[in-house]
Amino acid sequence: MKYPKIPLAQSILEICQHKGVKHIVISPGSRNAPLTIGLTNNPYFTCYSIADERSAAFFALGIAQQMQEPVVVVCTSGSAVLNYYPAFAEAFYSQIPLVVLSADRPQHKIDIGDGQTIRQENVFANHSLFNANLNEWASEANDTMIQQALFAAVHQKGPVHINVPFEEPLYETVSTPTYAAKWIDSLNVSTAFVLEDSIVDYWKTATKKLVLVGELAPNTLQQQLIEDLANDPSVVVLTEKTSNIHHVSFIDQIDTLITPFNEEELKAFQPDILLTFGGMVVSKRIKSFLRNYKPTHHWHVDTIRAYDTYGALTKHFNTDSATFLRAILPHKKIDSSYKAFSTTLWNDRLIQHNRYTKSVPFSDFKVFDFICKRLPKNSQLQVSNSSAIRYIQLFPLDSTITVYCNRGTSGIDGSTSTAIGASVVNGVPTILVTGDIGFLYDSNALWNNYLQPNFKIILINNGGGGIFRILPGHEETPTFNTFFETSHHLNASHLAKMHGLVYFEANDEISLAQQYAVFLSQNEKPSILEIFTPEKLNDQVLLDFFRKLV
Repeated sequence: MKYPKIPLAQSILEICQHKGVKHIVISPGSRNAPLTIGLTNNPYFTCYSIADERSAAFFALGIAQQMQEPVVVVCTSGSAVLNYYPAFAEAFYSQIPLVVLSADRPQHKIDIGDGQTIRQENVFANHSLFNANLNEWASEANDTMIQQALFAAVHQKGPVHINVPFEEPLYETVSTPTYAAKWIDSLNVSTAFVLEDSIVDYWKTATKKLVLVGELAPNTLQQQLIEDLANDPSVVVLTEKTSNIHHVSFIDQIDTLITPFNEEELKAFQPDILLTFGGMVVSKRIKSFLRNYKPTHHWHVDTIRAYDTYGALTKHFNTDSATFLRAILPHKKIDSSYKAFSTTLWNDRLIQHNRYTKSVPFSDFKVFDFICKRLPKNSQLQVSNSSAIRYIQLFPLDSTITVYCNRGTSGIDGSTSTAIGASVVNGVPTILVTGDIGFLYDSNALWNNYLQPNFKIILINNGGGGIFRILPGHEETPTFNTFFETSHHLNASHLAKMHGLVYFEANDEISLAQQYAVFLSQNEKPSILEIFTPEKLNDQVLLDFFRKLV
């Protein structure tokens, strides 16, 4: 087997393999040649080549999102590493283990006015769980920092940065390693969790308990815990589509429930206890409700951190959601009308929802209603940010469909790259639902050799950033159209042809029904279905939906 001659590179490779890091996403460059040579010549590692570093990092994020284990991105020196930052920040807020290995010039060559000699050390400091600024010589100190970084990525759930200076020559190899890494003692993580009696007592006596579930990996909660939550008359469970938990009594269209509340209903729904777990929440309306009608207690369950999203946080339980629920749910249930009150309102909302969807004209709303009813069972749905994820929230989905979205930073910049990375390892048909601006912004995501035959993109093209039409600043002016909505007349047909995707298009209900069936049945090559909707009608249809829920 071929090894890089530079001992520091040998050390990194040995430690990564020993710690079980397998998936490596490499962007081309010269300064990172020792790492690239070593990684690609070791059959243990699965290596991917992605030229665009921003796309590469999101591609790696998608793999790590699915595997729930560290994935490494490798780049050359200079501005290359800076392109990782959007995905790095997403990994931080979504608690995904991402490892950046950035090659660098030796310290004495930084800031000397030569090419690619920028300041790379601590470049991710605001969002990095560990910064390993190595020196160019293999050493026990370097080995320790590398292992600490990988430990942080796994146990603190997030991104780390290992900056690796290499001096030329960079391409020399040896047939056997000349350096053996020094190992540090295993770092222990405390997992003991005991629930205080006062917490149990308050839970038992509270008659209005609202459980709000954000982004979760599938199968996070056992079915028995879900049933225990569902069978408590004092508990109402609101789930985001990205929570990936399901029960017939859980309410998974949050905005549909709470938007029409009158003052009496708002006060009646105000909880004694708000219990939250999972990642970021999409619904702006539930955030507004909880900030204005604060719970007496807000308990958040998470092994890493607790955000005071609603200005009411009273307790952070440093454990996982399943462990917490096993400790709190076995206790005797109290009589309450809280769930019955909410269920009555919810059933009425569903009647109004179904009535409205039958009457709406062809629009974004109509398209999402159509798609959500017809997504294949046992598939994975990746959703872009902005309008797409908000529309998905409004419609029921089959419980066998898993849903993911980059809600850590809620940016539009890497949804396609993330979805493609996820599709490489998840082993199921993967469908990305995206808007036109997010898709065009991340069009380099298609520039790789890893598009799976069963990967599909549903692109809703309304000619711009339609979400701005439902925000308070909307005015039909040149400033709005150009600088907010960014109106355009582009389509994805040429991108599809260039990257070898089968292209379908639809622009009304009839063509959508015809093209969608063919689109789903075509599994020989990756494909795009582009659906053109009316730019100036979508906002009115959506706003009318909320008005007619009453």
